[in-house]
Amino acid sequence: MKALSIRQPWAHLIIHHGKNIENRTWHTKFRGRFLVHASKGMTKAEYIAAIDVLVHVASADILKRLPMMEDLQRGGIVGSVELVDSLDSSPSPWYMGQKALVLQNPQELPFTPYRGQLGFYEVDAQALGLVVPHE
Repeated sequence: MKALSIRQPWAHLIIHHGKNIENRTWHTKFRGRFLVHASKGMTKAEYIAAIDVLVHVASADILKRLPMMEDLQRGGIVGSVELVDSLDSSPSPWYMGQKALVLQNPQELPFTPYRGQLGFYEVDAQALGLVVPHE
């Protein structure tokens, strides 16, 4: 199954709070469900910058429910989501990049430590014991 590494807190926001766009500098022809891998790295500056974005695009409730930096799961698979399109722009408030990967139907999965990679990569979900819904 395909996986994509996403830095926190963005991975958490995709799985738990309706972030329906993953901003990238590239398009993909891939469509379908993929595993969301929360990257291991995250600096305090990145976390604070994300909060600044959330102030403008998210509800106060999402801000209140965002885990503290040290409580965000990192360095493993946290869920799955369906990629339905790859666009040059989007009206979504989550769009702030060059390209928009359009996401829907997030599913939380038990945290599974796993080493990330750049771009989409293959993960043997069954070997890891992950039960992933099929769309």
